Amino acid sequence: MTATVLIVDDEETARNFISEALSDAGYEAIEAGTLKEANKAIDKGIGDIILLDVMLPDGSGLSLLDRLALENPRPPVILITAFGEVDTAVDAMKKGALDFLQKPLDLDRLLQAIERSSEVVGLRRELDLLRRTSILETEMVIGDTPSMKQIMHEAERAAQAAVSVLITGETGTGKEVLARSIHSFGPRADTPFIPINCAALPDTMIESELFGHEAGAFTGAQKKKPGLIEIADGGILFLDEISSTKQEMQAKLLRVLDEQKFRRVGGVKEIAVDVQIIAASNRNLPAMIEEGTFREDLYYRLKVVDLHLPPLRDRIVDLPALTGNFIRQINLRVGGIVEGITPRALDALKAHSWPGNIRELRHVIERAILFCDEENIDLAHLPPDIRDLAS
Repeated sequence: MTATVLIVDDEETARNFISEALSDAGYEAIEAGTLKEANKAIDKGIGDIILLDVMLPDGSGLSLLDRLALENPRPPVILITAFGEVDTAVDAMKKGALDFLQKPLDLDRLLQAIERSSEVVGLRRELDLLRRTSILETEMVIGDTPSMKQIMHEAERAAQAAVSVLITGETGTGKEVLARSIHSFGPRADTPFIPINCAALPDTMIESELFGHEAGAFTGAQKKKPGLIEIADGGILFLDEISSTKQEMQAKLLRVLDEQKFRRVGGVKEIAVDVQIIAASNRNLPAMIEEGTFREDLYYRLKVVDLHLPPLRDRIVDLPALTGNFIRQINLRVGGIVEGITPRALDALKAHSWPGNIRELRHVIERAILFCDEENIDLAHLPPDIRDLAS
């Protein structure tokens, strides 16, 4: 994971030594020689991790801990102490410091402390993303039709190879569910899965959300912000409704795919990432290429593996399995007592055309469980338009 370390030390030689060692280890190092410089950097959002010397020319480094306690999120602090200042280090730990190192610094010990702090930063980023993002329950795409079996076979192969994947299909067919299944199948199963709905964000925001921005990059950008590509480093970035992006953004995404590098908005430094990209669209991308609204080179770069999810009306044979799966999932979440569905209710579900596809089916089952006080869902628990289809 990419992390920025703010080195607060009045000794220039020491700062340069630490900065070089951290840069070699893949971190971004920023230097500050005084408390005043450190506070200015923090005001700008600089410093995922703070490496802090106790003795500074304009005051004690411990005073910075009080200020950092008010930051949200609070950056991990590693204190640098002189020999014999154990009591000072203990006080700092009580104030929230994550670790302390004694001078002269041991390089291996320093890198271990930074790596530990980096893990804390990564966890906080993921938790923050979970709070801000509507997360679907992880579930496997169920299907007994030959087309669904072939899709799942190809999805497993794509997961193992960690190649780009393009998933197409109507709204509600389970494109994000399939993307999450690919994540769980492959070697990145324990890494972040970062979804973004490109259609849900205005053009003015999507670049900042994906690439992040530096402090002062535009009006209102008071602090540096990592983008979703950066947060997805090592994992999978899921670009839902990629067809809604403008050509300028498509060109930037193509560069990430080709070079695995990007720059934050307002930044000049290239940041390297290792990201597998899965994209999805409910629109006809070849037709958009003909119209000149979607880049042909991006299309072919994305569809190393091309998976098309059929609508539910074309795979009604899978409806009983999907229904049973939803009953189990929703029961667990709401503490329901429903065990199944009556044959006549299932026949009514099969007779429906399902314009909203699997998503609509899930909502219907959720509603039925809400109103069902018996062991099985029956016609009375279904919406009137589906209930009337019973023969």
